[in-house]
Order: sequence, then C-alpha cells, then structure tokens
Amino acid sequence: MKNTPPVCLTRVYLRKIQLEELSKKLEILLEKSEWSHEECAWILDYLDHSEATELRDIMQRMYAGHPENAVLPDKMVSERILQNIYKAIETPEKESKPKLVPMWVYRLSAAACIIGLLIGSIYLFRKNDSSGPIAKNTSTQHTYKTDVAPGGNKAILTLANGSAIILDSAQNGALAKQGNTTITKLNGKLNYTAAVAANNEILYNTITTPRGGQYQVQLPDGSEVWLNAASSLHFPTAFVGKERRVEITGEAYFEVAKNASMPFIVSVNGAEVQVLGTHFNVMAYKDENVIKTTLLEGAVKFTKDANTTALKPGQQSQLTADGKIKVLDGVNTDAVVAWKNGYFNFENADIETVMRQLSRWYDVEVVYNGKTDEHFYASPPRSIKLSDILKALELTGKVKFEIKDKKIIVMP
Repeated sequence: MKNTPPVCLTRVYLRKIQLEELSKKLEILLEKSEWSHEECAWILDYLDHSEATELRDIMQRMYAGHPENAVLPDKMVSERILQNIYKAIETPEKESKPKLVPMWVYRLSAAACIIGLLIGSIYLFRKNDSSGPIAKNTSTQHTYKTDVAPGGNKAILTLANGSAIILDSAQNGALAKQGNTTITKLNGKLNYTAAVAANNEILYNTITTPRGGQYQVQLPDGSEVWLNAASSLHFPTAFVGKERRVEITGEAYFEVAKNASMPFIVSVNGAEVQVLGTHFNVMAYKDENVIKTTLLEGAVKFTKDANTTALKPGQQSQLTADGKIKVLDGVNTDAVVAWKNGYFNFENADIETVMRQLSRWYDVEVVYNGKTDEHFYASPPRSIKLSDILKALELTGKVKFEIKDKKIIVMP
C-alpha cells in the first residue's frame, strides 16, 4: 500500500483497497503492543466506515483450529494495546506540524470505544476451552434504539445528625464540620481533616453510592477508600481509642495508613478484616455467592466467627453463605481492582457475572430470555456507553441484547 496518510482514508478509499492489503495491515496492527497516532487514526476511520468484517475474519483465523499446544494471543499484550489506544487518544503528541492530525483523532468517540472493545476485549473473547474457536458473527452489526450512559462520581453523605448531602451536585470546598473534623469535597473525593479533639466524642458519617455511582474518601487517619457502585461506608469522623473500625456494604478498595498501635478493622456482613497498614479489596454484594477479600500489599486477617485466615499478597479469601472460608493463591489482583482504575474485568466470566457488573454500573435491570454457557475474557473501560459493550459481546455470536429504557434483555 502506498504511503498515503492513514488519517486520510475515507469510505470510498477503503472500498478501493484490496482485501489482502487491508487484512495484512490489520494483522500487523494486532501483533503490535503499541500504536502510533496515525495507526490509531487509521483504524478509527476503518471502524467508522465499515462493518469490520475483515477484522472478524482475522479473529476467526486466530482462534479456529488451534492444537492444544498452540500459542493464543497474549492477554497482557491485548490489555497494553487497549491502554495505549486510550492514552494516545486522550493525550495528543506534540508534533511539529499539528495541523496534519485532525482533532477527531483525539476525542474519545464511539469509534474509539469500539477500537478498545475489539482489540482489548473481543481480542480476548474465547470459549472456556482454550482450544475452541471463537464464534464468527456474520450478521449486520446491531443498532440499539436506546442507550444508557456510564456511571460516574455520585454519592450521598449522611452526617451524624441525619442530614444528607448529595455529593454529585455539591460544590467543591468545605461541606460541613463534624466535631473537630472538617469535611471537604474536591472533584469526586471527600477529605476528612481531624483537628486535635478536646474530648472523645465520636460522631459517625455514612457515604452511600447508588447504582451507577462511585466515590473516593480520605479518612481522618489518612487512609484512602474507593467505593464501587451500590456500596456504603460507615465510619467515625475521628479515630480514637485502640482501633480504627469502619463498616462497608457492596465493594470497596482500601489503602490503609500504617499505625501499629491502632489496627484498622473493616466489618462486612458479620465478618472482619483486620490490618495495620495495607492495600486490599473487599467485595460483598448481596447478589454475589461469596464475600471476597483480596490482598495486594501488606497482610490482613479475615475473621468470621471462630475462623481466622491470614492472607499474603496475591491471595484471596472467599467466604461462602454457609460460613466456610476458602483461600486462593496467585489471584490476578489487577483484575480484582480494575473497577477502581476505570475498567471492567471479565476474566472467564459467565453471562450472569458480566450482567451483574453492568447492571450496577449502568443502573439497569437485566432480563434473560434464555441462557448461554459462553464465558468471556474482556477489559472494556467503564467510561463508555452501554451499547458499545453489548455490541462487543454480540461479536462472539453467542448472545444478543436489546435495550429498552433502563432494561437489558439477554437473548442467547
């Protein structure tokens, strides 16, 4: 192919490119771990002006007929490609001739979302049996009549006197004073700054995120807490005594400030996680089968009734409904905290697991018109519209969706 600038490709020009040349260029891009701005622009235009049938054919060839010892596309490479795409789009390079690069290359458009999903997500979709082929979807790309925007920084802060502050509409700056503690909001984060107390009066606050919401809190001791959608954190406005105790529902990620003389304790559904200073994630949604505590750094003790389990970094405790505790080694901690970093992570996830996460973040109801045994591997960003994720899932050929107002209809 001639050295025509990729950004100049149009629908008409794409039709003139021979299929062999187009497929070769796509294959070369898929093998790369980093893309230039021009390459990002080229594939943006390709996806904007085609149904991506050539790309689907390439994916089919990659996965079809693999012997057991075949090397499948590497997941980490795929995720690096996805991150590089979004970094390139959001942070333009400084060029000597900026006029040669159109501004649309840098906006996070629907086409850019599809890139991330195709390369970072569909690239990873495959059956649970790693030797099985990916299904080829030969139908026309689904168009949704309605769509749902992603969630964002939304929460309600309930003060000790029972009054509530809607944080997503509150202005940045000082919000309230609780005892000797000042509460400040700054761009999706609450900061609790405690002065030296004249007495030991303990006041409690609760921050609650709705479905489709998330929020970050810096506690009076400097510990950082990230709340996922449909979650809550109940905590004192100042830590006094021999321990620092908070209570959560839903899911939260903690980076606890070290204080050997005052252990940090998280109460969750009748169980406790005790730490001195560490990074860990607790997932305890009521619609999940187990409570999962995953340790990223430091050490924690997970206790339920008389059962206590010590965790090391990379381990995860799973508490089942009957009170049994199971510990897993070698857990993918990046996948566990992907939500905190702005991504979903569907790692060998069945359709019910995928839909539970989507329903919380997009605040939608899910209705099943049948079931599918398909498992998914994907890391789509949480900043995109619901339809973009559903389109990517549909490319497996194993499931279809409809969006009706705030309801997803799953049709295997």
